[in-house]
Amino acid sequence: MNRRTFLTKAAKPFSLDALWRRHYTNVVLTTHEGKQVRFYDDLIKGKIAAINFIYVNCEGICPLTTTNLIQVQEALKDRVGRDIFLYSITLKPEQDDPTALKHFAQMHGVKLPGWLFLTGDPDEIETLRFRLFSVDSPNIDENIEQHTGMIHLVNEPIKRTCKVPALATPRQIIQSISWMEPTTVRMMKRSKPTQAL
Repeated sequence: MNRRTFLTKAAKPFSLDALWRRHYTNVVLTTHEGKQVRFYDDLIKGKIAAINFIYVNCEGICPLTTTNLIQVQEALKDRVGRDIFLYSITLKPEQDDPTALKHFAQMHGVKLPGWLFLTGDPDEIETLRFRLFSVDSPNIDENIEQHTGMIHLVNEPIKRTCKVPALATPRQIIQSISWMEPTTVRMMKRSKPTQAL
């Protein structure tokens, strides 16, 4: 058998969908309404999403990030829950049950359709945190506080992803979300400017 034949037979079909499913994992999470969802199948697949990590008793960046995302949600209007989905995942699932997350959302004035607050198994959330926000630096990666300052943007249908600082202006976050969309969609929106933030 020649080398080309050997390598061709040994190679398995490449599936970008399978790689994405494995990277994002399909862990079971629980929403602020007590509903169980699968991360990849229910929240990521076929969607544009903005994902951040929070915890209820955070006195640092979490409330500021939530306030920022509320402004993003208000600017995007009915696109949130239709074209774009927001997910806030607790870093402290042992403390933040669905009731605590719902209270956190209500306390900050979050309009919940299109925005889910999520909890789940601590080990699975830790895996998700590393998959989405790891920078391969033990001093940073082992400190959960380091991962609350970024928003992970994903457009699963076209396999595009990026991160944006959580304290960027709402306009910058919206611009980053628009960069995640296909060029034709961005071109159509240029004729309808977003209200000033």
